Amino acid sequence: MSFTLNIETDFSPQEVTEAIRSALEHEKHVARYKVKSYSSICRDFEAKFGFSSAELRTKLETANINKESSFFDWYAAKKGLDHWSKRLEILSGISF
Repeated sequence: MSFTLNIETDFSPQEVTEAIRSALEHEKHVARYKVKSYSSICRDFEAKFGFSSAELRTKLETANINKESSFFDWYAAKKGLDHWSKRLEILSGISF
């Protein structure tokens, strides 16, 4: 995969590169924070209910559990964890 950058300014290539690198590092920092936060929420729910976040979707789709509101909070946290984990993986693969 390749990217093209079209910037018509008086900025040097080094200045543009540094601005982009800084923005990417900031976004990686945010992604790491989000992954850590959502992981903690999921671990708390796992401890509370006694099954993994990976099992949650299957259990919600069956009638075998009482669908209390906590499960939907947990589901939202798991979705957030999955989203930010993917984003962090993508950002971590970018190099200059």
